[in-house]
Amino acid sequence: MTQSVTLIATSAMGLESVVANEVRELGYDPRVENGKVIFEAPVSAIPRCNLWLRVADRVKLLVGKFTAETFDELFEATKALPWEHYIPEDGSFPVSGKSHKSKLYSVSDCQAIVKKAIVERLKLKHGIANKLPETGALYKIEVAILKDKALLTLDTSGVGLHKRGYRVGQGEAPLKETLAAALVLLTNWKADAPLIDPFCGSGTIPIEAALIGQNIAPGFNREFASEAWKFIKNKFWDEALEEAEDIANYEQQLEIVGSDINHQMIEISVKNTMEAGLTDLITWKQMQLRDLTLKQDNGYIIGNPPYGERIKDEDYVVHLYKTLGEIMGTNETWSVYILTSYKEFEKVYGKQATKRRKLFNGFIETNYYQYFGKKNS
Repeated sequence: MTQSVTLIATSAMGLESVVANEVRELGYDPRVENGKVIFEAPVSAIPRCNLWLRVADRVKLLVGKFTAETFDELFEATKALPWEHYIPEDGSFPVSGKSHKSKLYSVSDCQAIVKKAIVERLKLKHGIANKLPETGALYKIEVAILKDKALLTLDTSGVGLHKRGYRVGQGEAPLKETLAAALVLLTNWKADAPLIDPFCGSGTIPIEAALIGQNIAPGFNREFASEAWKFIKNKFWDEALEEAEDIANYEQQLEIVGSDINHQMIEISVKNTMEAGLTDLITWKQMQLRDLTLKQDNGYIIGNPPYGERIKDEDYVVHLYKTLGEIMGTNETWSVYILTSYKEFEKVYGKQATKRRKLFNGFIETNYYQYFGKKNS
């Protein structure tokens, strides 16, 4: 088994550069493509990346890539790959797939052919005459074909990386943990500065900020599919967990506040914070936006307010954005970062953003409006 692998950290559109920066900080050299960040790394990077990547959706291991315009080409090229290096005799390996702008457009047929090719390869290499048992660890395989180029990968993460394990409750339109982390990382907020989310919902942005502020690995309290893979030595997981524990800064003091008009959301936020082990780090308040007071300088507002997607909500949303603009207009040292799909946000807020960034909240196209505060020493 080779000690070097090619890994793919998948990403929501618009966040590839954030993921690439995270990969770089872990010591690997990334290259960016649409929706993914690709890098060569030792096998020990699989535990580290799953533990530490805050914004990536998944970490996949690239098994092979090739051109496939016919089913025969797909079968033979798949069979030629060294699957036995990864999947043991009893490994369970379901195959999912997708195809776009390719001659092989039937996804179900592609899945079946890839499955058959891998079965033949594993039976030959493991010396098995009968049916493979598939009773062991899970190795989820994906065949993705784009413009006749096939990409075959193993999903090392299992459940998506946004599932940190702390969310025991949520509202109607919860923000993904990975996107919430990205909203914080796209600012220049540091742990010694106050941070407020006045539209906190179930508390995802403040919780992700607290994890960032204390340098806590976001995957520290969850499991990953590849923990059961035999070719990844147990010591790699032990070392990655030990590293995460060693460099976490649990003594870092934080001034993070999450508020919401809905008392039920505050109750959910408190429960989520307890589950994350961050009870003493975040202050939760049930209050209206107009009651927001900023007692310090050089703070940060980071929020994902209602968008007004339903016509009946538009008046409320306009009032909300206008109120926020009026409050922040008298607090020029504060930086404001707001994610919304509302096209007239700047007009209603009363000020043009210093910077805008297009992001997707699920399938909703949004802008991340960024207002940089004037620093007061």
